[in-house]
Amino acid sequence: METVEVIIIGSGPAGYAAALYAARAQLKPLVLAGEKGGGQLMLTTQVENYPGFKDGVMGPDLMAVMRQQAEKFGAVMKDQNVDKVDFSRQPLTVVSGEIEYQGEAVILTTGAESIPLGVPGESDYIGRGVSYCAVCDAPFFKDKRVVVVGGGDAAVEDTLALTKFTAKISLIHRRDQFRASKIMQARVLGQKDKVEVLWESQVVKVTGDEKHVTSVTVKNIKTGQVQEIPAQGLFVAIGHRPATEFLKGQVALDEKDYVKTSINYPEGQSWLKGYPTMTSVPGVFAGGDNVDFRYRQAVTAAGMGVMAALDAEKWLEGL
Repeated sequence: METVEVIIIGSGPAGYAAALYAARAQLKPLVLAGEKGGGQLMLTTQVENYPGFKDGVMGPDLMAVMRQQAEKFGAVMKDQNVDKVDFSRQPLTVVSGEIEYQGEAVILTTGAESIPLGVPGESDYIGRGVSYCAVCDAPFFKDKRVVVVGGGDAAVEDTLALTKFTAKISLIHRRDQFRASKIMQARVLGQKDKVEVLWESQVVKVTGDEKHVTSVTVKNIKTGQVQEIPAQGLFVAIGHRPATEFLKGQVALDEKDYVKTSINYPEGQSWLKGYPTMTSVPGVFAGGDNVDFRYRQAVTAAGMGVMAALDAEKWLEGL
C-alpha cells in the first residue's frame, strides 16, 4: 500500500493542470493517468483554440508538454487505470489492479468521451474529417460540405457554428422532429440556404481516401432508401458519456452521471462553502469534463483542474 497527500485520477488538460499546481504546492501528487493517458485531445490533430500557441499545436503534443511540465515539479505519473475507490473513510482509498493507494485528498479528472455512432469508417477517420467538437474544428472546414448527426441542442448548436464556415451542411436526425429547444430549432431551420435536414435517417458508413473523409452514406429508416452524400467532414453530436462508472455509490452523480460539485450545482451542501470543486465527499474534488456538461473545452477543463488543485491544497492546510 502506498500513501500520499494527493491522488489525481485521470489525465488530460484537467488532470495535468491539477498535477502541475499540486506539485508546485509541494504536495507531490500521484497521478493515475490511465493506460491511455491524455484524454480526448489524444484523438485530435491541430488545436488552434488553446491559448499560448499562435500557430496551433497538435493535441498529443500539447498533452505531452503538459505532462512533462507537471513531472518537472515533482508529480509522479503512473499509466494505470483505476478499478474502484473507497471514499467512506479517511484516508481515501484508490485501487488499481492489485495495488492499493491511499490519499488525504483525491482529485477526479476522469473526463468524458463523445458517444460514437459505431458505424464502419468512423474510427478510421477521427481527426481526418470525423469530429466530435464543432467549436474546435469548424475553421478547418471552410467552404467545405459537412454532415452533422443529432437532434438535440448540441447538434443544432454545432450546425449553427458550422454555418459560419462551411458551404453546405446536411443535418441527419433519426426522428421526425428535433429534441432541441424551440428557439434553437427555429434558428437552424431558418438557414435553408446552407442547411438541409434529413429526417428519420441515420448514418451507416463513412468513406474516405488515404487523407480524409470523402463521403457519408445515409439511410432513411422508414423507406430504406440509401444515399451517399459527398462530404469532407462528419460531426457527431449525439451526446457525451462521463467516465464515472467506478464512482457510483461513492460520490454524488447527477442523472447523466456527471460528478456533482457546487460549480454545476450551486445549491450544494453548506460545507461546500469555500470549496467550489469539492464533491459530496469531504476531501474529494473534481474538475474537467466529468463535471462540465456545458463547455467541454480543453482550456476550461485545465482551468477546472487548477481550481480543484487549489481547493485540495486549502483543504489539506485546514486539516
